[in-house]
Amino acid sequence: MVDCCATPGLMPFEQALETMLAGITPITEVERTTLTESLGRVLSTDITSPINVPPHNNSAMDGYAFANASLAKHSSLILVGRSMAGQPYEGACGKGECIRIMTGAKIPADCDTVEMQENCQVVDNSVKFEVQRELGDHVRYAGEDINKNQVVFSKGRRLSAIDIGVLASLGIQELTVFRKLNVALIATGDELKALGEPLGSGDIFESNSYALAGMLENLNVNVINFGVIVDDETAIREAFIQADALADAVISSGGVSVGDADYTKLVLEQIGEIAFWKIAMKPGKPFAFGKLPNSVFFGLPGNPVSAMVTADLLAIPALIKLQNCLAVPLIKLKAKTLTDLRKSPGRMDFQRGVISYDNNGELIVTSTGSQGSGILTSIASANCYIVLPAEQGRVQAGEIVNIRLFERYFS
Repeated sequence: MVDCCATPGLMPFEQALETMLAGITPITEVERTTLTESLGRVLSTDITSPINVPPHNNSAMDGYAFANASLAKHSSLILVGRSMAGQPYEGACGKGECIRIMTGAKIPADCDTVEMQENCQVVDNSVKFEVQRELGDHVRYAGEDINKNQVVFSKGRRLSAIDIGVLASLGIQELTVFRKLNVALIATGDELKALGEPLGSGDIFESNSYALAGMLENLNVNVINFGVIVDDETAIREAFIQADALADAVISSGGVSVGDADYTKLVLEQIGEIAFWKIAMKPGKPFAFGKLPNSVFFGLPGNPVSAMVTADLLAIPALIKLQNCLAVPLIKLKAKTLTDLRKSPGRMDFQRGVISYDNNGELIVTSTGSQGSGILTSIASANCYIVLPAEQGRVQAGEIVNIRLFERYFS
């Protein structure tokens, strides 16, 4: 691995992401879980349907079921029975006959068409049909949604609430999934204080681990929080050794610059390998990626915005691959900016913005204001990145810019 900190240039964002993903080996260990505990888990095998969905032909309307040929010569049919959801009609329905049927109820084998009740007149046991229906109208066919033995979800899919509903409709109670990742969080800095501690002169409350833990919870991993480690080489080394022994991935925030008290780089060089250390992106230039003896390492900047943006754009995609999870295509759009955007050529800039529609239905975006790396509210009030290429300079209001919607891990 090459230590990019020793080179004068910055690695382009796209190259850094590609290099990092190429260095990730997905986990392979699996376990069984119940359907009720499967939200956010990653499938380790394809799921095939054991049944047809729906399992039988059923009605899409409250109305009357009949053989379409029965209306070829007659507009009225004799009512001979009733089919309710869960209480199907088991008798025969011959030509010239029909049955009362409710939405979702099984359609008898003799019937092939349904008419809604609003288009029928009932007198005693005779039903007059006011409209000539086409064969198969208002019929939901067996297997119309899912066929038996069809692959419903593929290996690597992260299960959503809707996915769980689909699996329940198939009668599936247990699943085989990849085990959960263990991810260690380490915050470094003498100025950082835990919540509840008094702030001294120059101190700030540590917030990165709270936001990162929330993002990781959305990713459904086990978080091991080491809390705040003081700027001491021995303490940092011990924390990384312990984290490496427990976790698949170690994420630190702070200590990845080149100041006199930034020991993280020194420790990593001693116990692991550094793939790269500086990226041509803003915010987040001092992002590090490497490998420890038993885990991968992500070094985030200490400034809150830089930490969150690099976690979202770099660490999270890598963890998704480490989970053996299929990547979800990014949602990228173009919109007209209503605000001037300050930018100097040299680094890809991920400014925070709010995307919406104007009165003409066109996409527009506005900046959330100051884009300083310490202004965490610039993310809290945003719903997207305004992505400005490295070579891009200042942008004037009215220009079209590239937009990348926030992923669910920021929610």
